[in-house]
Amino acid sequence: MDFDERYRVIQTRDPRFDGQFFTAVSSTRIYCRPSCPARTPKPANVTFYSTSAAAHEAGYRACKRCLPEATPGTPEWNLRDDLSSRAMRLIADGTVEREGVPGLARRLGYSSRHLTRVLTEQLGAGPLALSRAHRAQTARALLTSTELAISDIAFASGFASVRQFNDTIHEVFELTPQQIRARHTGTAVAEPGAVQLALAARSPFDPSGVFAWLAARAIPGVEVATPTSYARVLQLPGGIASFEVTPGSGCLRLSAKLAALRDLPTLVARVRRLFDLDSDPVGIDEALSGDPVIAPLVAANPGIRLPGAVNPDEMLFRAIIGQQISVAAARTALGRLTAAIGTDLGESADGAPHRLFPTARQIADRGHEVLTGPRTRTATILRIATALADGELEIGFGDDARELRDRLTSFSGIGDWTAGYVAMRVLGSPDILLPGDVAIRTGARSIGFAADRAELIRRAADLAPWRSYLCLHLWAASAASAAPATTPAPTPLATKELP
Repeated sequence: MDFDERYRVIQTRDPRFDGQFFTAVSSTRIYCRPSCPARTPKPANVTFYSTSAAAHEAGYRACKRCLPEATPGTPEWNLRDDLSSRAMRLIADGTVEREGVPGLARRLGYSSRHLTRVLTEQLGAGPLALSRAHRAQTARALLTSTELAISDIAFASGFASVRQFNDTIHEVFELTPQQIRARHTGTAVAEPGAVQLALAARSPFDPSGVFAWLAARAIPGVEVATPTSYARVLQLPGGIASFEVTPGSGCLRLSAKLAALRDLPTLVARVRRLFDLDSDPVGIDEALSGDPVIAPLVAANPGIRLPGAVNPDEMLFRAIIGQQISVAAARTALGRLTAAIGTDLGESADGAPHRLFPTARQIADRGHEVLTGPRTRTATILRIATALADGELEIGFGDDARELRDRLTSFSGIGDWTAGYVAMRVLGSPDILLPGDVAIRTGARSIGFAADRAELIRRAADLAPWRSYLCLHLWAASAASAAPATTPAPTPLATKELP
C-alpha cells in the first residue's frame, strides 16, 4: 500500500488494517492504529510505519485512546517468506529472549550484523527493538487483564529486570505500570502461574471451524477438544504448560497454567498461530470470491481460518503418520504412540490433558515398539525422529518454505504432499496448493471447479496467494459431497486429507 491508500484507510477508520501498519502523527508525537477514533490528522503530519517498534525508535508514543498494541498481528509475516518476515515469526515466539540476537541470526542462517541491517532497513527497527516492542505488548495485556504482581509481569513479559520493565513501559506508553493497571479492571489469578487473556482477532471470525478441525484430530491424553473449546498440554522452553481456549466476543479466551511465566509470550504466539488469528479474512474472502465457483463456498463459511501448529516436530510426525489414511485412523495411531512412549503427567480427575506428545528422541529410541503399518513408513518415521533428535534436521516457525520443502523431501518417504502440508500448518504459508490430495480434487470436481489435477493447478493459479485457504474450502466441499443426503453435512473443517 502506498501513502494515499493508507491515508484513505485511516480516514475510513477501517479496523481490518489494525496491526498491519501504524499511523504516527508528528504534531502530537503519538502513533495509533488505523481505526483510531481520534480526528484524522493532516497528511503533512503523518508517517506510516510497518511495526510499532519502528514508531518507538522514531520517538513516538502509543496512543492511550486506541491502544495500538492491543491489535492482531500483521498477516504479512506469513504471506511474505523473506528474511524480515521469518525473523518476525521467531521474534514473536520469544527467540530473542531465549537465545539473543546471535541465536535468532543463527536460526535464520545469517550474521547478526546482516540481520540487524536488513530489519532496520525494511522494518525501521532492529531485532532488539522489535523484541522489546513485543515484550511491551505482552506486558500491557497482562497489566490490563490480570492481577499478577508487577514483578511477575515484568519477568513473564521477557524483561531481564523490573527496572528495565518500568523504563520500557513508561517510554512506550508514557504511563507507569501502575497507571496502566488503574485504567482497567483485571481478573483475579487463582494460583501461581495461572493466566487468563483475551486474544484479539479480525472479523469475520467464527472459531467453530478451527475447533471442529482440532476436535477431529485431537490425540487422546494430549488434547481435549469440543465444538466450543480446545485444551492441551505442551512442553515449552521453561517447562510444561497446560491451556484451554474458548470463544469470546470477537476474540478467543485463553486460560493457561505455566511452569514458568516467561513462557507466556511464546504460548500466546503459538495459540495465535494455531487459530490463525492474525490473518486478513476480508482480503482472503474477497480474493477467493473473485472466482464465481468458489464464491458460494466463501459466502457459506466467511472468515475461514487455517489451523496452525504449536510444535513443529509434532506436526511433522502427525503429517507423516497421517499419509494415505483417514483422519480417524491417524488419530488412533498417534494416540497409541503417545500412550506407549509419551510422558505421562499423571491422570487428572476431570479428564483434562495429562500426557505430552513424544519427543523426537523418544520416538527414535522406542518408536519401533509401537509403530505399525507399512515398513517403509515406519522406517521414514524412525529416520526423521533420529535426524531431529541428533540435530541433523531442524524445522521451526522461521523456516523458508522452499528450503523446508527441500530438506524434507530429501528424506525417503516424504513427498510434496507432506512437505506442503507441514509448510501450511507450521509456517502458516497461505499459498500452498496440494493438487495430489484426493479429498481436495474430489471437492473441486464436486463443485465444478476442476476435473483433474492439471486443471486444478491451472484454475487455482488465479487465486494466489491464498491457495491454502482454497484448499480448506475444497476439503469442506469434499466432505459435503460425501455426506448422505438423509444426514446433515459434517462440520466443514472436520474432513480428511489424503495424499
